[in-house]
This record gives sequence, C-alpha cells and structure tokens, in this order.
Amino acid sequence: MPKSKRIVCLANSRKLAGRCIAGREWLEASPGGWIRPVSAREHQEVSEYERQYQDGSDPRVLDVLDVPVLEPKPEAWQTENWLLDPDEYWEKVGQVSPKELADLVDPVEPLWVDGHHTFNGRHDKIPMGLMADVSTSLRLIHVPSGTLRVFAPGDAFGNTKRRVQCKFRHAGTRYAIWVTDPNYERRHLAMPDGAYPLGASYLTLSIGEPYGDACYKLVAAIVEDPEK
Repeated sequence: MPKSKRIVCLANSRKLAGRCIAGREWLEASPGGWIRPVSAREHQEVSEYERQYQDGSDPRVLDVLDVPVLEPKPEAWQTENWLLDPDEYWEKVGQVSPKELADLVDPVEPLWVDGHHTFNGRHDKIPMGLMADVSTSLRLIHVPSGTLRVFAPGDAFGNTKRRVQCKFRHAGTRYAIWVTDPNYERRHLAMPDGAYPLGASYLTLSIGEPYGDACYKLVAAIVEDPEK
C-alpha cells in the first residue's frame, strides 16, 4: 500500500488545466502542518483523473481525505509540496463543518511580505528577491467582512476577460487579491461587473508559482462563516 497523508481540504482552486489542492494535515490530537499534493508535470497542477475518489467525484473544501503520496517535493516558493501517486484513488474519510475552521486558522499577522502591488491589486505581489525570507506558502485566515469585485482588469488594453478579486482587511492591512476559488469565480462571473459584499469568512491564501520576477498571492478558497 502507498504512503498517504490525511488532510482536511482547504483549497481546490483553479490552476492552468487542473487544480491546486491544499490542506492541513489531520492529526488525532491537533491539526498538523500544511500539505499541497502536486503532480510530476512542469507546473505541478493536479488533473481530474489524479485527484478523484473511487466513485469519480472530486474532493471538496472541508472534506477530510487520504491522499496517496510518494515523497516530499518542496520548492523554494512552496515548501509544503508532496508528490502524489497518480495510480491510486484518493479516499474521503470524513468532513468538517465550517465552524470547525476556527481551530485551524493561522496566527493573525501580515500575509508574508507586504508593500508590493500589481496595477489592480494591493499587497498581492512578492518580488523574487524577497522570497528567500518566505518559509510557507499557505495560510488560513478569518476576515469579518470583505468585497468581491468583478471586472475586466485589461479592458483598457483590449482584453475583455473578467476576473474576480477579493478585497479585505487583515492584521491592520487592506488587501486586494485575485480569487482562484472556482465556485466563487463561476458564481460571480455570472453577475454584472460590480462590487459584491462578502460577510465574515475563512479565506485560504496561497502563494503561486513564480511568474516573471515575482510570486503572487491568491485567494484559493472562500468559506463563509455560519456563526456570523
């Protein structure tokens, strides 16, 4: 039998033609560290075939699941990566409720390195020269409120593709970061351009792979807080 890691899934986000899956290791006594199963492809995205349960269904955020893995595969910008075993099914063994996420949130502190912005974003970029100071690439935070903005960031340059951006305040800082949670993307791209309120929520933040001279922060999953 292959080695496996039991995680609570905290992200199943869009990445190229596949997904980026990530979660906290699920230990009996307490939650463990972050784990990101990755494929052997160049950009490590996880295909539908690789991540499916035996019944063909897809892992969902809040599932507790066993992921067959082969070995640690850390990158300088993503230390939590584990190479998955593509020949084995993933297995769902349970599920947590949104209110249980309160026990999994990371300490309230700035999201890695602040002070660097894209044209439409805020504190959403980390220059490669500063990535040596970043030891993790995943965070679960709680925000009391936020805004989801739908617009075409390249419209002035003839690119009409629309995107969803999350604006929120955390650790005293205002952020504006692109959303890659496919459920929230689909829901909001079906709406007209505009700003839509987001209530108290848990956000999974991820640092993506290098693109050009920087890595970029992403909102990989959103779980609205039923207690608020």
